[in-house]
Amino acid sequence: MDGVDKEKVQRIVYEMSKGSKYFQNEERKDAFITQKINNLRTQCDKLTQADLSHFQKVADRRILELEATRDLSRIWLHVDMDAFYAAVETLSNPTLKGKPMAVGSMSMISTANYEARKFGVRAAMPGFIARKLCPELIFVPTDFKKYTYYSDLTRKVFRRYDPNFMAASLDEAYLDITEVCKERNINSEEIADELRTSVYEETGLTCSAGVAPNRLLAKVCSDINKPNGQYVLPNDRMAVMTFISSLPIRKIGGIGKVTEHILKAVFGINTCEQMLEKASYLCALFSQSTTDFFYSVGLGLGKTDSPEIRFRKSISNERTFSATEDEVLLYKKLEELADMLSTDMQKEGLCGRTLTLKLKTSSFEVRTRAVTLPKYISSREDILKHASELLKAELPLSVRLIGLRVSHFDGDKYGGATSDPKQKTITDFITSIDANRNCFLPDVADHDLVGHTETDVSIGSWQTSRDPIDGNQSSDVNCQSGTGWRSEEVRTSGNNASCSNYGQVKEAVGSTFPIQGQFEDTSTLNLSNLPEDEGLNSCKDKTMLWLNDYKCSLCGIELPPSFIEERLEHSDFHLAEKLQKEEESRIHQRTSDSSRSWDQKNRITRESISKRQKLSQKEGSYRPIDYFFVKEQ
Repeated sequence: MDGVDKEKVQRIVYEMSKGSKYFQNEERKDAFITQKINNLRTQCDKLTQADLSHFQKVADRRILELEATRDLSRIWLHVDMDAFYAAVETLSNPTLKGKPMAVGSMSMISTANYEARKFGVRAAMPGFIARKLCPELIFVPTDFKKYTYYSDLTRKVFRRYDPNFMAASLDEAYLDITEVCKERNINSEEIADELRTSVYEETGLTCSAGVAPNRLLAKVCSDINKPNGQYVLPNDRMAVMTFISSLPIRKIGGIGKVTEHILKAVFGINTCEQMLEKASYLCALFSQSTTDFFYSVGLGLGKTDSPEIRFRKSISNERTFSATEDEVLLYKKLEELADMLSTDMQKEGLCGRTLTLKLKTSSFEVRTRAVTLPKYISSREDILKHASELLKAELPLSVRLIGLRVSHFDGDKYGGATSDPKQKTITDFITSIDANRNCFLPDVADHDLVGHTETDVSIGSWQTSRDPIDGNQSSDVNCQSGTGWRSEEVRTSGNNASCSNYGQVKEAVGSTFPIQGQFEDTSTLNLSNLPEDEGLNSCKDKTMLWLNDYKCSLCGIELPPSFIEERLEHSDFHLAEKLQKEEESRIHQRTSDSSRSWDQKNRITRESISKRQKLSQKEGSYRPIDYFFVKEQ
């Protein structure tokens, strides 16, 4: 976007967005950043020369340590496709060539071609502002299936040069070309040129490349001769330091608009080299991890090792659109996301248990809700079913972004970390309370009792739930966990209600699957109806009751009637809690009995010693050998 009248662009953006919720959100963020800058300035003013001298010594020592880690033995190449989405659309429709075009809609732009960028149009800009900057702008709707197809074609080319390349997104990747340069006895510049030519021949798309001793610098280099160009930074320390000396800090990945603003406003840092000049101030005001990053930028250091294979921990997608309260439209968007997410998961052979819904409201507030399911899912139907329930709990609401994420993948299939074999589930806990005393009712399945407390704390008006630790759950029992919901304290308002969902509790005894059906207006689990058993006696004093068919009378958690499995699981928790308290009470009782027995034994022992002492006084100085040993009574 060189040559663009940035002041004009900023003025139009300001005028077009003034008074909008976006504008109000930006004002809130600006106020927060301004406050942070003022606080940092105040802290800077309090630093004495002695303080600065001390922190300079600390910083110098750390800079020397970081310098010792410099590795110039590897050659990294960063390849970045040129205006990828826009280029794919132009390839599909050649009539768009040479015309200002943006991929997206009037609400938001995903990317723009180079003709549109000359007017100041850019990614993540609202379409109506882009149209004001460029009245002739053509909008093309996004087509991610098409972009994924072309991305796969480019990746086939990348694998020829580095089978273990790192994909940063659909349109960029990092390649370690050290070995291919040695094997073919050609330099990195020739490899970069050859790779770009191959990508064009395979896809008809152009790309830019950057070559450097590490990944951080390679990404910077790929942006220098865009579009359809390349830049090579030699593996030489002097060349690296010269390159870094005048490089603007915003060019570095990881330094965005906010960080740039703070560094400039507080410390007067504009170039990477100035990171080292202001090392004492950075050391005084930031954490070690942050200062290490800043010093590394000043030294031109970046990662050079090929990362170990790391298994994916989550998979997600999200879409932005014009703010709407239309529930039909929102569910349609959710259906599209579920379809795409399921396709991506099945392509990678993934099945997950935790589903998270992300919403961004019209006021730019971000909300998330999550549910951990009893089984691993990957199908479109399963994802949509549970996602719809999460969305229903938030409506009515004006939404401008919806996202779905699946995590907590099947470790056995996926190679992830296995859970701790010593970690017990609720099932294990109940069955192991005291087998010798038969405290557990063996014929009652987990599903037919009550729940789990994997719900997290409330954050504002929305919730998240943490992933439960996956313990050794038995193969024939489907352990379930709840979802994050708003929690309130609610007083119990009834003890005589019967279980309306189960019909009769005795029908649940012996069942190994959750009873299906809808909860009535007041649903309860009356523990006094359970069979007589030593381990359940203490559970009879309270009744599990859903107040207004929504709130748990024992803890106040809210679960809608449609969350049948979660409500069953929630009751499991209350039963397990009762059993645990009773077991602790028994242990305390045994400890007290043992203590009384020990006191009695000590008293008898003291009396025995006293008698022997009296005997020894009568018999003279001679003491029999058994005097030195106290016999157990």
